[in-house]
Amino acid sequence: MKESFGSPVGSLAAKVRTLAPSMTRSMQRVAEAVANDPAGCAALTVTGLAELTGTSEATVVRTARLLGYPGYRDLRLALAGLAAQQQSGRAPAITTDIAVDDPIADVVAKLAYEEQQTLADTAAGLDTGQLGAAVTALAGARRTDVYGIGASGLVAQDLTQKLLRIGLIAHAHSDPHLAVTNAVQLRSGDVAIAITHSGSTGDVIEPLRVAFEHGATTVAITGRPDSPVTQYADHVLTTSTSRETELRPAAMSSRTSQLLVVDCLFVGVAQRTYETAAPSLAASYEALAHRHRNNSR
Repeated sequence: MKESFGSPVGSLAAKVRTLAPSMTRSMQRVAEAVANDPAGCAALTVTGLAELTGTSEATVVRTARLLGYPGYRDLRLALAGLAAQQQSGRAPAITTDIAVDDPIADVVAKLAYEEQQTLADTAAGLDTGQLGAAVTALAGARRTDVYGIGASGLVAQDLTQKLLRIGLIAHAHSDPHLAVTNAVQLRSGDVAIAITHSGSTGDVIEPLRVAFEHGATTVAITGRPDSPVTQYADHVLTTSTSRETELRPAAMSSRTSQLLVVDCLFVGVAQRTYETAAPSLAASYEALAHRHRNNSR
């Protein structure tokens, strides 16, 4: 099956890729089967799909629930809908793989589609209860530390800059030694946020662990909801990512979904602290405008 622009099948396949690391191998077989052949699987009973994938009926039901459906019946109905859309020919057969000799216009179109899918998948899978709890903690925090390495470090900087502009105290740490030494100073009433797509980056996990053990409220932004970083997180915000290719490393697509979560956090905090956030934003805009006017003279 080829993923195509505008295809709901592509969205299902993206969800399967995102959740696969948190599945058992038998659950992965079920998920891959429904993503690769929605029409064929829609025609199968739960017993039939279990036999096709060499698994059990319980595994099929657990997989359906992990993919966001109350039960197998709901997944089967969704697959039937996807199959009908495929057969209607409404989705143009253009793959999203980027080839070395692709014209730049195709590169733009393919990247734009992948970005849209990543954002849509992240929004659909984001736990708003966890998000709301993280927003509440941030809005009332004495201080917020954010940990991230590489591309995730850029996202950490983006979040702290946003929080600073509404008058909150926030620090981004990409140096693991500074991150840990700062985490030691955190306590109840502070917030620590770890940003790691894999969820297994030791230099991010360690300061979060220290912050957690010192009583700070901890948040993990990760693409792997069952990864090591989550054992030290009071709140987990899960991101999605599109398929990694030679010309599109995972850091690119994971950054897109991380930035969406960061924006959701920031807007939520700005709403909760509007009486102080609005004047702070206005003051920062005025300061930047004043600097620009002086530089242009």
